[in-house]
Amino acid sequence: MLVKTDRTRSCKTEHQTGHPTRKVGRFLYVAFGFLALTLGAIGTVMPFIPTTPLVLLAAFCFGKSSRRLHNWFLSTRLYRKNLESFAQKKGMTVQTKLTLLALVTFFMGLSFVFMLVFAAPLFARVTLGVVWFGHVLYFGFKVKTIP
Repeated sequence: MLVKTDRTRSCKTEHQTGHPTRKVGRFLYVAFGFLALTLGAIGTVMPFIPTTPLVLLAAFCFGKSSRRLHNWFLSTRLYRKNLESFAQKKGMTVQTKLTLLALVTFFMGLSFVFMLVFAAPLFARVTLGVVWFGHVLYFGFKVKTIP
């Protein structure tokens, strides 16, 4: 809808929804949201993919793209079980922390064994060890434990 201003120029109203740039932006947010959510879901079993930041990125993208998608995402089991308390700055339960650290330790240990078997470079093994140690420090000591 076009509106005439004092200077007889035409300008668009603020509530115009058919603007092509907005449609492209919303599409990109949806696409990046689903990509981040997919990678975050894969990250629950693959230790080198950071689950929490990717799922939070998905929440951000869905929130920017569509209120309906944002509400859907907040109602998913993945979010409610793993991130709801963390995203609300409350922390994580001991069970959630232990489960997360056990899975990370198991899969990183498995990755380390494969690195030894396939003679991966030393820097790759050291990097994996540093990432594992960072996970333990962050989730063990930085993230608040809630009852």
